[in-house]
Amino acid sequence: MVHADASNFASGATKDEAYEQVLLQAEGLFYEQRNWVWYVFNLSNTASLLWHAYHSLPSPSSEVNWAGFYTLDPSSPAKLRLILGPFQGKVACQLIPFGRGVCGAAAATAQTQLVPDVDAFPGHIACDGDSRSEIVVPIVVDDKVVAIIDVDCAIKDGFDETDKKWLEKLADLVGKSCDWP
Repeated sequence: MVHADASNFASGATKDEAYEQVLLQAEGLFYEQRNWVWYVFNLSNTASLLWHAYHSLPSPSSEVNWAGFYTLDPSSPAKLRLILGPFQGKVACQLIPFGRGVCGAAAATAQTQLVPDVDAFPGHIACDGDSRSEIVVPIVVDDKVVAIIDVDCAIKDGFDETDKKWLEKLADLVGKSCDWP
């Protein structure tokens, strides 16, 4: 049974411990939630878990100002683009073409984008002018990008290889735990 306590993270936990809890809690929340409509439930709960995990950690993780998802737009198969999915943070861009900005680059290449300084990233889309660094991890199912995990931080160098490792594990879990349209 889903419980709000899933979003409670121990004070003083390491980044690895917080990410491990995110994965364990997400796995429990995803149980028997595969229906194509339910992927929204899974993404919503995962965005909340990430938000609370980051804000339980010291800086730079506590400076995360956006955590969420963009999904492949099923209404536009001829023009590949992402549409805004569940998230935590300020309002966000609603449509992002593949290849545009950090999210579009991750979607077009199916590769994680770890960006220490978004102002130095060619074509960066500034949905939130407070964002200074970003990590975007594609969710790939059957060799197709179906969604991306997008996390922004209000300071430069907000993410590292630890974030990359755990977010890629989370992307794999999310990809396997949903029946994507």
